Amino acid sequence: MPSQQILQKKTSEVEEITQLINRYRIIGIAGLQKVRAAQLQEFKKNLADNVYMRVVKNTLMKIAIENCSEKPELKKLMDHITGANIYLFTDLNPFKLALILERGKVKTAAKAGDVAAFDVVVPAGNTGQAPGPIISQLNAVGLPTRIESGSVWVNKDTLVARKGEVISERLASVLSKLGIKPVEAGLAMKVAYDEGLIIIQERLRIDVDETKRRFEQAHSDAFALSLSTTYPTPENVIVLVQVAHKEAYTLALIAAVPAKETMADLIRRANMEMSCLRDKVSFS
Repeated sequence: MPSQQILQKKTSEVEEITQLINRYRIIGIAGLQKVRAAQLQEFKKNLADNVYMRVVKNTLMKIAIENCSEKPELKKLMDHITGANIYLFTDLNPFKLALILERGKVKTAAKAGDVAAFDVVVPAGNTGQAPGPIISQLNAVGLPTRIESGSVWVNKDTLVARKGEVISERLASVLSKLGIKPVEAGLAMKVAYDEGLIIIQERLRIDVDETKRRFEQAHSDAFALSLSTTYPTPENVIVLVQVAHKEAYTLALIAAVPAKETMADLIRRANMEMSCLRDKVSFS
């Protein structure tokens, strides 16, 4: 019977998913909204060596999770299994995986109801549009215009949507005509399971440049502190020796201690003091 065949197929799929869950350390969930088929295939191709990607019905995924009794913490993942998803099975660091997916996103034209991925600014300049209905359309979304050399121009850089705002049908139409793509399409990690730990989307996002800057600042502060406290480390020992040598040299000069390193400067100082004294005696 067809229904029996469907049941067997689903049972077989659940068994396969259960095996994947047990085989890999990391299970990630990425949303499939606005993901193009070609883009998805490219991701699968590029990550094939490290990530197994599979679209699974949420109900089947939940059943497979229930079957994994040796991973009880995995049930916490069920709260995040909503909407259209693709599941990622891997041993890669989940933060690295999230970053790879983030960098694979592409900008695309907006439709009504889409959310702006960044602050959308229409730059001043020639729109390339001939005068006509376009003028009222531009003005309707807050763009100041003028006609010059047979084209419609935008007078100044104008913010038309902030990051996270919903784009209206009217604005989407205008942005499309101007060739501005304010929406990002691609896979975004919603959540990741890492050996009992559930990491939500907000914590998976890492600003690499800012993180690098913080590490550099922390290293600089630690280096300065180790110098001020004269705490020797492999990184600062050369500088500490140089500072100690400079201070010892200065002290030797002040105390007029004759040594191979100080003799030349001591003689120069003595000669300078003698000259000053001679000048004072001569003047008197």
